[in-house]
Amino acid sequence: MANIKSAKKRAKQTVVRNARNSAQRSMLRTAVKKVIKALDAKDVAGAEAAYTTAVPILDRFAARGLIHRNKAARHKSRISARIKALKQAA
Repeated sequence: MANIKSAKKRAKQTVVRNARNSAQRSMLRTAVKKVIKALDAKDVAGAEAAYTTAVPILDRFAARGLIHRNKAARHKSRISARIKALKQAA
């Protein structure tokens, strides 16, 4: 355990930030999984609706540094390509 006052404060801050980051990362993964689940079920409308909710979440967390901006771009690109392919197949 930390003995110095500043180290105690940093330990408390770490706990709070860790909890926030975990919750936000979970929210992000859930949003992406909803889109993928709709794509696997061949539900174009559901996939597009889930995609429109997932994109701002990806952008927000990339801007905050929770994930890298290229990772957010990669997710958006791959998901939109799958939606486009599903539309053309239908």
